[in-house]
Amino acid sequence: MPAPAVRLAPSILSADFARLGDEVRAIEAAGADFVHFDVMDNHYVPNLTIGPLVCEAIRPHVQIPIDVHLMVEPVDALIPLFAKAGANCITFHPEASRHVDRTLQLIRSHGCKAGLVFNPATPLAWMDHVMDKLDMVLLMSVNPGFGGQAFIPATLHKLREARHRIDAHIATGGQPIWLEVDGGVKLDNIGQIVQAGADICVAGSAVFGAPDAGGGYHGVMHAMRQAAAAADSTDFQPSSLTSRRTTPCH
Repeated sequence: MPAPAVRLAPSILSADFARLGDEVRAIEAAGADFVHFDVMDNHYVPNLTIGPLVCEAIRPHVQIPIDVHLMVEPVDALIPLFAKAGANCITFHPEASRHVDRTLQLIRSHGCKAGLVFNPATPLAWMDHVMDKLDMVLLMSVNPGFGGQAFIPATLHKLREARHRIDAHIATGGQPIWLEVDGGVKLDNIGQIVQAGADICVAGSAVFGAPDAGGGYHGVMHAMRQAAAAADSTDFQPSSLTSRRTTPCH
């Protein structure tokens, strides 16, 4: 079977933390491709969430990759801890690192996929000199710090620009780079997001706020995947084929 064109990464920031093991098992059973793990430090962003111990605790409960998004400053000291705790992908904000190239190398040296995260007002130019070390680019479609925010429409233009940069890199022999979007992703806008070029969609409250009547999240996950697939089939870009058919982070 071919890999799905678009992957879904429910963010456990919106999960029930009193039953987190059940929650991550439920999203995997419903077809999630990643567990998205939001780390906030009450310094780089105005909130305080979870750390390596929680990552280590959920690792035995799922087989799918854990996608760790570090909203912390500084970042380097936490990278080995999350790698040891079972993270598969680690992304960070370039403004939070003194040496972006070195931090990307550090993530990869610990066996994880590495990526940069761009806030709504952060320019994509940070990518230009480290493309060869990127496995993922994450665009924030809200200002980081809190779940449940509304999607910022200007992200769609930025997505198209990032998609163009990634496809140009691949066309000249570069490695595939995933393009991920996080913030305000809902059933009614996931189609636009996919059409703009996203490979991975992070959804928090949209998933965990819509449980099935009998438990789990099969209904909402199926609906989001259908909406994403429909949009992808109506606006398929051949140049995106390589980046959209790669193997998940393991």
